[in-house]
Amino acid sequence: MANHDPISDMLTRIRNASEKRHETTRIPASRMSRSIAKVLQKEGFIAQISEEGEGFKTQLVLELKYSGKHRHPTIRSMQRVSKPGLRIYKNTRGLPKILGGLGVAIISTSKGVMSDRDARKQGVGGEVLCYVY
Repeated sequence: MANHDPISDMLTRIRNASEKRHETTRIPASRMSRSIAKVLQKEGFIAQISEEGEGFKTQLVLELKYSGKHRHPTIRSMQRVSKPGLRIYKNTRGLPKILGGLGVAIISTSKGVMSDRDARKQGVGGEVLCYVY
């Protein structure tokens, strides 16, 4: 079955795995999923990224992070913003601040996929892919 929105599928897999307190989750690999995972790792939401398989069956294995004695998920919420049916673009001044800067908006810019903070520093805008906090 064809997946028409692989970014939404990725976010759903991560959200479901963290709610069930799984150690890792597997995601079909693509350039976009790799770059989103790197941003999540850089921002401290994911512990480690590795790849399994070869060719078109390559999968990303994401090691999820938890905090505290009761293992609360580091990722509390993930929301897809720009969808295939309705793309959302923002310029540098229009980039959102999630929870007053505690969360992260992942932006696809002409200089690659990056967090909202990095996009503001570089002075670029782009498509708002998702919010993570």
